Amino acid sequence: MRAFFRIIIIKACVIFTLNSWAQDGSEYYYQNAVFSDEIKTVQAFREGFELSHPIYELGAEANLIFKFDDLQGEAQNYYYTIVHCDADWHESFLLQNDYLNGFYENQVDDYAFSFNTTMTYINYLIRIPNEQVQITQSGNYALVVYEDQDKEKLVLTRRFQVLQPKVRISGRVKRATFDPFKGDNQEVDFTIYHENLNLINPREEVKVVVMKNRRWDTAIRDLKPLFIRENELVYDYDQENVFPGGNEYRYFDIRTRKYNGENVEAFSFFRPYYHVTLLTDQLRSNQKYFGYKEMNGNFVVESQDRVDDYDTECDYFFVHFTLPLETQLVGGTVNVMGALTDWNANKSNEMSWNYDQTAYELTLLLKQGYYNYQYVYVSEGSQMADASVIEGSHYETENEYQVFVYYRGMSGRFDQLVGYQLLKADF
Repeated sequence: MRAFFRIIIIKACVIFTLNSWAQDGSEYYYQNAVFSDEIKTVQAFREGFELSHPIYELGAEANLIFKFDDLQGEAQNYYYTIVHCDADWHESFLLQNDYLNGFYENQVDDYAFSFNTTMTYINYLIRIPNEQVQITQSGNYALVVYEDQDKEKLVLTRRFQVLQPKVRISGRVKRATFDPFKGDNQEVDFTIYHENLNLINPREEVKVVVMKNRRWDTAIRDLKPLFIRENELVYDYDQENVFPGGNEYRYFDIRTRKYNGENVEAFSFFRPYYHVTLLTDQLRSNQKYFGYKEMNGNFVVESQDRVDDYDTECDYFFVHFTLPLETQLVGGTVNVMGALTDWNANKSNEMSWNYDQTAYELTLLLKQGYYNYQYVYVSEGSQMADASVIEGSHYETENEYQVFVYYRGMSGRFDQLVGYQLLKADF
């Protein structure tokens, strides 16, 4: 079983990920990835909360929902399995019966055909846990979907997490204390309270990951507590816990075909499909901060037309992005990034330079809805996408930070997820 998944991870990371190498460059890890051009609009969230992070609390009633669309005309024979991972998303050294009850391999049998859309698709849905499989341990997990019970015929991989609360987390986001240069950084200070968790060596048993707006590529890892007090671990650094403030996400509204939504210049029908031309974007790194409410890079599938089911009656549009610049950026690529691209920057969302128009251009096939996005620059060979080059960076930016606390005792075999807290920067 483990050999199968090693093949899967190598294939996934080589082809689809921005930061495919582990820190030591010798291993691969599970990433959010799609392995077919026919698979679109992959979503993972807590049932009833479409914008939530995919975290399931052991014993909770709310399931996790996984959805995706397949643009092939016929239903496919899809299966899925669940893999436990360590805090760095490598496969854990556990057997599946250590963390799963029920069947380890299950068919994706909940699907429906699109109705009254110009582009035909099939919407697939997976609920976890379900009658076939239940999760018994906390930690990081990967949902692996493949075809014809053949684990080498990958369809997609999707990260999610299972929480068993054993600690409390309190914290705040503020303007960075030690920021002598641009003054555009944000500092994430927090304290872990572990009255219900007996720690022998906190610096070795506890691992913390701090993530901004669900971007794993810029997450801060391996922070050690600055102060260790009775039942408290204090992470009140001045530099080690600092993120660029960034900028608010751009947005556009394609929830209806009847008129141009926000930041849409034109809505056209070129048989047999619809095309959406967004307003021409502008460089923002030389502009002052302007605050507004957005979804921190996420999207929702919705329609303002008369439909009964967003999953099967929302249509697909070819959406055209344009970013004029004075000159082409050398030494790297410009990508459109956000939840609409699975927070990855790769060939599928890399923009092309139009020499005649002196502008970057990209077309994405997107489902009806409301979308956030940013333009990022990825230096050649880099594991990290930089939004500040094009978007600018400001300490006032409203961001969401996710704090994850993992525990592995001195004799433990795997990383448990024992704490999670969402912190907001809202100045």
